[in-house]
Amino acid sequence: MNETWLTRGYEGLTRLAGPAIPLWLQKRVDQNKEDPKRLSERYGQTDVRRPSGKLLWVHAASVGESLMLLPLIERFLDRHKDLHVLITTTTLTSGTLLETRLPHRSFHQYVPLDHPKWVKLFLAHWQPDMVIWAESEIWPNMIRYTKQAGLPMAYINARMSEATRAKWTKHSRSARAIFSKFNLILAANKETGTALSRLVDRPIETTGNLKDAALALPVNQAQLETYETAIGNRPVWCAASTHKGEDEIILDAHKHVLKTHPQALLVLAPRHPERTDAVKTLIRKAGLHRTSRSTGRKPTPKTQVLLFDTLGEMGLAYRLSSVSFVAGSLLKGLNGHNPLEPARLKNAVLTGTHISSFADSYMSMFTFNAARRILREENIGPVISTLFSDKEERETLIARATEFAQSRDNVLDHVWSHLGPLTEKAFERYDVSA
Repeated sequence: MNETWLTRGYEGLTRLAGPAIPLWLQKRVDQNKEDPKRLSERYGQTDVRRPSGKLLWVHAASVGESLMLLPLIERFLDRHKDLHVLITTTTLTSGTLLETRLPHRSFHQYVPLDHPKWVKLFLAHWQPDMVIWAESEIWPNMIRYTKQAGLPMAYINARMSEATRAKWTKHSRSARAIFSKFNLILAANKETGTALSRLVDRPIETTGNLKDAALALPVNQAQLETYETAIGNRPVWCAASTHKGEDEIILDAHKHVLKTHPQALLVLAPRHPERTDAVKTLIRKAGLHRTSRSTGRKPTPKTQVLLFDTLGEMGLAYRLSSVSFVAGSLLKGLNGHNPLEPARLKNAVLTGTHISSFADSYMSMFTFNAARRILREENIGPVISTLFSDKEERETLIARATEFAQSRDNVLDHVWSHLGPLTEKAFERYDVSA
């Protein structure tokens, strides 16, 4: 597909913006959104040498997409014993988390900004044999020059909101110029699959959301045992990935729970750790006793809120609790978070009304009675109190959530079956492992 005035104009604008980008990046450093020691990677440069042999490049935007790809990366590494995997991301939090999560023979770099010069430097240095893009991170220059390099490209777990689908449809010729460059596209849901089929004028397979097949979140077993001993038999619930404006609602709900279960403990995990000071203030104003995870102190019998002001420890948070309210769902403008993470770790799963980002998973879970949607914020406390009081109801909900999560693991096999032929083409100049 030939380039359009829009795609050519985009490339021209990125060239013109080049001189101003260092100032923009420095501002991001000042805002703790970039690693100052690794800014060269954003310009397509690095001191890390390319490993010899087969190299798979996988790109994900942020934490959720990165974690989603780990089972797929591990399968590639298991099937191809001489393969190395380069995973690129955009956000600082994803880079920090991946430092402790990447398997052997894989490594992380920050993706270069979408300027032609820096994209070319990146590709010239790494010379990958195959590229996998995930979810919704679309950079036209990167896609264009990767295609020009003759690399097999897959776009998996494609997800577009209704607004994004409308935008691409409005610019359908430019959309086709971009998306037709992918050798393989796999959609996470039918809506995205239908839209992309029309845009590229070929059938697009809907394999399901790869996030449904993610591994259970990890935990430090020694720390888990220490916290379990400190907490004892207290009823524990988790408010996961709260956003600004939600913590007040959660704290009010916990105060209601304490009326009927005075020993109850709330594990409060804000989505963004930089909000920690503001959340501490809210807890103090609510008159609740807090212990912060970052201090390393164990919760005491007086602790009413255990604040997870750390990154990458939701595996611990969910294992300590039996009921989880998945936040990012209480206020207009929010879109929900992954309900399968607590479901895999034996939690009864609750959420609010704004869940569009995981609508498919949630709607299936509601139908299967594997999760519950709380329509009014004042009902969060009463629902949790009821679950703490009714052991049979709580355990039934946990069992249904666990069963549903296990049923979603076949998504990975479905995605892998489509990637197989492209993988063979990518590695044909090597001896491909079985």
